[in-house]
Amino acid sequence: MTERTTLADLTTMRVGGAPTAVHRPESVTELVEAVRTAWREAEEGPESVLVLGGGSNVVAPDAGVPGPVVLTGGVRGIESGAADDGLVHLRVGAGEPWDGVVAATIERGLGTLAALSGIPGSAGAAPVQNIGAYGAEIAESLVSVDFLDGVSGRIERVAAADLGLGYRTSAMKQGRRGVVLAVELALPPSDRATVRYGQLAAALGVASGATVPASQVREAVLRIRGEKGMLIGPGMPDSCGSFFMNPVVDENWARSLPPEAPRYPVGPLEAPVAAPLEAGPVLRGFADARSVKLAAAWLIEAAGIPKGYAIPGSRAQLSPRHALSITNAGGATAAEVLQLAGFIQARVSADFGVNLQPEPILL
Repeated sequence: MTERTTLADLTTMRVGGAPTAVHRPESVTELVEAVRTAWREAEEGPESVLVLGGGSNVVAPDAGVPGPVVLTGGVRGIESGAADDGLVHLRVGAGEPWDGVVAATIERGLGTLAALSGIPGSAGAAPVQNIGAYGAEIAESLVSVDFLDGVSGRIERVAAADLGLGYRTSAMKQGRRGVVLAVELALPPSDRATVRYGQLAAALGVASGATVPASQVREAVLRIRGEKGMLIGPGMPDSCGSFFMNPVVDENWARSLPPEAPRYPVGPLEAPVAAPLEAGPVLRGFADARSVKLAAAWLIEAAGIPKGYAIPGSRAQLSPRHALSITNAGGATAAEVLQLAGFIQARVSADFGVNLQPEPILL
């Protein structure tokens, strides 16, 4: 089945022109056939075929795209599998909405994913972005993906270790062409979740590192995300959620920033070392260059761009609730969204020497 529509209808930013066609397969078999056919017949080459899940991490061009769009939303299902590692393994169809996956795992007494509640998009897109929030990432639970390889055309099972997962990135986001058909997760059989993020711990009234019922973590995360306007759905602004990634920089370079600029160590801190005075100096094992993560939202506001800012005459707006989100205030174009993003990048770069990187894919 094909139809004529625009990318504004298919993405949460609500911008973008028309593709040549839209295909809505209802099974893995139909998805594989639709993608293979589209790759084979695309006049502009296989790269012109766009495969979309929830459309929440994409800014589509006003002119549309030169090829068809294939939607994965019809590929559903969450199946349990046996394993001998003491973990519960789940195989999740690419089209399952991610937040629904989190809710389903908590209902099954599996709490590991609770901090990833409220993240928009589909399960198949989750490893592409290596989604993460509040101290958790999908990489921690991902075992493998079923992958339709864009070069060989074959279906492969690719281990998580071979996906190049990093901070909001993967080999697929960096150019490995193909389509995720399903993801395999491995979760501990516990209905509790460990709280590893200060803001979330404060919202729950517990110390960082505490374990609490996963349902409580989910409720707190959804409440926080809602207050920030970082949920997608009724009553929420049209957006991609976070538009910029928090930059990771060398710790020594970060000292050039104002002292009030938030910064968070990347990786575990080295434990303190105590030794008798007569033992002499104790050599530490610090790496030559340590990294810290900066708060992109702080950099944006400190560069003089307040929440709710819009370039005069533009319908793209910085969210009134959170400086990391660019929103479509009504009828915005992709050009207006990118104009505001470029302005923010230029101001932050000029003031602090930091190049903010977009989190969504800019087609």
